[in-house]
Amino acid sequence: MTRPLVLALAIALAGITAVMAGCGTGGGVAVPGGDPERGKDLIVASGCGACHTISGVEDASGKVGPSLAGLAERRTIAGRLENTPQNLILWIREPQRVDPGNLMPGLGLSEADARDIAAYLDRH
Repeated sequence: MTRPLVLALAIALAGITAVMAGCGTGGGVAVPGGDPERGKDLIVASGCGACHTISGVEDASGKVGPSLAGLAERRTIAGRLENTPQNLILWIREPQRVDPGNLMPGLGLSEADARDIAAYLDRH
């Protein structure tokens, strides 16, 4: 192969890889500083399972809100926010600020509480 052809193929492969990374499965959250075990306890205590199905949380089989299984693989949160740790924490803490009138209530959670919940959801 000639050098220009190899270079063109490498550029094309890089472009395809970038496009594939942006399709299908999403952003991935990876929440630094979060405690997923505490997050699970907070999910139970906050009653999140009354509205959501949440993997690994007993009795979390609600059907009002979407299933939270595989949340880390989604591109967006609530169809409005890019799936990043900070946006997930914001959504958990202040859903009415992000999308006024939606069905998710604000639960008065601290930043640390929301971070821990986000860390749990990132793993499930």
